[in-house]
Amino acid sequence: MADCWNTDTGEAVYRSRDVVKNLTIKVRIERVTSTGALSLHLQQQVLSQPDGGAIELETLSSQGQTAGDVEEELVVGWQEKLFSQYEMELFQNEAACQTPLDRQYHAEVEALNRGKGRRNHRIFTYTDHDRYTNCLPFHQLQHTTELLTTTKSSPTFLAERMASVRHRRQDRRTTDCSIPKSKIVNWEPTEEFVKSSHVVNSTMQTMHIMGDLSPPGRLGQKENECLLVTIKTDGSGTVIVKPDFNQGKEPYRIVTEGEKREVWRLTLENVSTTMKPEEKEREHNMYKDLYVRHKEYLNSLVGQDFEMPPAGILRYVMNGEIVSAKGFEYDNLYIHFFMELPNNWSSLPFQPHSGVTQTCRTKTVGKENVAFFSFPFTFEAFYMCEKESEESIPQWPVLYFKVLSLDSWQRYRTEGYGYLLFPAVPGKHTVTCHTWRPLQTGTLSALRRFFIGGSPELEDHSYVRIPGTFKGERLSRFGFCTESTGSVTFNLHCVQQARAFVDATMLKKRRQKVFDQLGGFSQQGAVCTILEAFQRARRKMQEARESLPREIINATSQIESSA
Repeated sequence: MADCWNTDTGEAVYRSRDVVKNLTIKVRIERVTSTGALSLHLQQQVLSQPDGGAIELETLSSQGQTAGDVEEELVVGWQEKLFSQYEMELFQNEAACQTPLDRQYHAEVEALNRGKGRRNHRIFTYTDHDRYTNCLPFHQLQHTTELLTTTKSSPTFLAERMASVRHRRQDRRTTDCSIPKSKIVNWEPTEEFVKSSHVVNSTMQTMHIMGDLSPPGRLGQKENECLLVTIKTDGSGTVIVKPDFNQGKEPYRIVTEGEKREVWRLTLENVSTTMKPEEKEREHNMYKDLYVRHKEYLNSLVGQDFEMPPAGILRYVMNGEIVSAKGFEYDNLYIHFFMELPNNWSSLPFQPHSGVTQTCRTKTVGKENVAFFSFPFTFEAFYMCEKESEESIPQWPVLYFKVLSLDSWQRYRTEGYGYLLFPAVPGKHTVTCHTWRPLQTGTLSALRRFFIGGSPELEDHSYVRIPGTFKGERLSRFGFCTESTGSVTFNLHCVQQARAFVDATMLKKRRQKVFDQLGGFSQQGAVCTILEAFQRARRKMQEARESLPREIINATSQIESSA
């Protein structure tokens, strides 16, 4: 029989864009007893036989039981109040009504008595405003859990404290702020103090669907009330149902306490009305119009007057990240970096031009030892156009960096030098820079590096590439010994801002180069155009040569050699 019941009584969380007032649930409870099961089995056997055993079956069937005593099926809406037999008897007496809600229930009960009566028999509800909903007794929650599950578990300390906490924010008790500083720590806290000071109240709206599982003819006893379903919502589209809807699965099993220990079958079904296609389209258009209006409202708050650089000035903002370094000889790496601004470039006075990462240990990834830094940095610079000069060609800023290692004996070693040229194209770039370090020949230098640390270093870090202070025609590094080491990976997010970009967008012109829009530097543009044309002609010549047969190529080469 254990396979015929659904033992998963945990809560289910749903999210919906529809209002929660449209939620309707069909609840069905049915009593399953040994006598009823035997009677049903015998009825199936007798119905298959003509005129046999009708008198014996009447003795096995229950006497004086109506359909509501054995089973009941009811459709319940969100926060729909259904009175129990106990509440019908309680609210009939006007003297027992203390609050405005009690007096409202008294009027509704009198209206039901004058009319056809209540439509429910055993199933009733506690809404969010009822006194029983926000402060259910803990023993009732524990008792209900044992009824719906087969395994018993002892409640935790937190569950005992949270069971009696109200779920509505307006029910919080404000604490007295005039507590002297000498009594900040309460060494003997009361239970009420713990509830009001150390438990976070939620803003969930709650509804309980209950069942009166009393024997027939004895309805209205509080000890026989059973919690069937708990529904909670936070008002933002989240709905929590415990237990979950059956959705084609087996029903839940409820066992009452007492001498008979009757078994009830519980089935839950979501019968909320689905929206029609035209209603969905209307709602979609409404949300779309709402989002458009909200966007226009935000745009009106922000405005269109963004900060723009002056005319003829390019603003360059780079948000970078030193991701990782790999392939170096020693562990515990850190990187020292700084920026170099060429001519016609400037930065803000408070802008730092250098930085140092944290010391990072390496991790084996495949066959490489990788140190993951994830070190962010930000740099902002401005380029100002000047009169075009035949001698100078504009250059981009450069980031120079040096990789070092530090061990537990405080021995420093230079692991490599490298540089990174700022990208000329805005957007996201992932760049891997390879490094090298100066090498001093001989065994003594290797022993010094291994035992006491230290290695040859560059006095000028810009010597990694052509230094900005170099004025000659050729830079000779003849006789300079180096050794290739590892590599460093950067993630760069570059933004360029200039008034020329806005003008080009308005005129619907295609942006070719940053310096072309800023004006001038036609010499650089002409050189680049000639180089691109030469590369295109070279590719066409190679493609034509590969497409020709080899016999023609050999004959042509023989004619050229004979000539």
